[in-house]
Amino acid sequence: MVKGQPKALVSLFFTEMWERFSYYGMRALLVLYLVQSENFTEFEALKVYAIYTGLVYVTPIFGGYFADRFLGYNKAIIIGGFIMILGHFLMAFPNFLYVAMGLLIIGNGFFKPNISTLLGNFYSKTDPKRDAGFSFFYVGINLGAFMSPLIIGYVGETIDWHLGFSLAAAGMCLGLIQYLYHQNKIIQADKSNQTKKLKSRDWFEIAFISLASIPFVYICIEINYFFKQYWAEILLGLIFLLIIKLSYNKNNQKLSSEELKRIIYITTLSIFVIFFWMGFEQAGGSLTIFANNNVDRRVGEYLIPVTFFQSINPLIIIFLGPVIANFWLKVDSAPNHLSTPQKMSLGLLFLGLGFLILVLIKDQSNISFTWLILVYFLHTVGELCLSPIGLSMVSKVSPKKIASLLMGLWFLSAAAANYFAGRLPEMVKQFEGDLFLFLTFSSIISAIILFLIAPFLEKLINKK
Repeated sequence: MVKGQPKALVSLFFTEMWERFSYYGMRALLVLYLVQSENFTEFEALKVYAIYTGLVYVTPIFGGYFADRFLGYNKAIIIGGFIMILGHFLMAFPNFLYVAMGLLIIGNGFFKPNISTLLGNFYSKTDPKRDAGFSFFYVGINLGAFMSPLIIGYVGETIDWHLGFSLAAAGMCLGLIQYLYHQNKIIQADKSNQTKKLKSRDWFEIAFISLASIPFVYICIEINYFFKQYWAEILLGLIFLLIIKLSYNKNNQKLSSEELKRIIYITTLSIFVIFFWMGFEQAGGSLTIFANNNVDRRVGEYLIPVTFFQSINPLIIIFLGPVIANFWLKVDSAPNHLSTPQKMSLGLLFLGLGFLILVLIKDQSNISFTWLILVYFLHTVGELCLSPIGLSMVSKVSPKKIASLLMGLWFLSAAAANYFAGRLPEMVKQFEGDLFLFLTFSSIISAIILFLIAPFLEKLINKK
């Protein structure tokens, strides 16, 4: 897969692999750490998880903007790497919990959107090697996500929490070191010629912005105290309004009726995406707690660590991803092929079936861990039906004048979904409901509705 690809692709592969290693390792430990070590209630821990994972999808909007306008992709990636190393390191000290999480959120904002954009600069728009290159890159993401619960999760859960968080910092260090070591290859591979050799002034900017993130996080914490528990809701609402405003007025260009229809199409699918990720992201929250409290994890005398279950999803993606991709190729060549909304509705259906299994088994004693593996398998198949297809759809359907803003809206729907994923268990409990039953109905009903309205949505973007 690497043959004929830019030499710098391998460098970005390992950079992203180690970054995802650190992110998913911290994510695997977070809720368990808060409940078992910091004496948070389950709902308090899930609320922290909600805010953290929600904002992780918000900050890339701003990180991408600063890279486009001021920093360039290379400097933004390095800044993000340094800030995340500092954040992971501070996670090893309990008194700096919220500061550490704030730094991780900001660092991700600089890093995440720009490394993918930089990779795109290695290829011309018509380069046939582009898809293979991104597929190889995507393997790196899932390889890091697969290893981290097995290594960071095991060390943190069974030996020492803070040693686990320190391993996440070490992983990010490895990623940044090898990225810097291969700077010449990256500069040569960038066909846009936007990546230049870093000079003393560039390093000063990197150091200044990285260090300035620390007082910025402290200011945000003070704002949090001012707005109390509603600050995340206010922030998400303001960003939604900002994107809608910019989408309408960007460059003072009026949108044609065709462009408005495309915006309606993407926005409608974004709403359904919230229902999907709201359920899927229970993996790091309520499903982790369920595995810890209700699942028999013993194999002989060995007790499987709870965090190990979070490696199932990326492992299935690595092996099943190419199979699903080939399946869609065959489906799309059929006379009556499925539309994008119909494919995405299948993703919601598989998600709902996974939660249905949990509804049927949750009251049993000593639940076999094989049931949980089946749940994760169904959810992963759902992800493969929805996530890559959705990203492809946004890039293809968006009007060019507001393409980046609509991609931001797409990721912002994931931010809202992650936030609701963490808050939903407490909200359902307040109404004396059952979380897994609620998610079963919300997923399957959403799937049915999306499948039924798919023909009407397709008429919005297809001229006939």
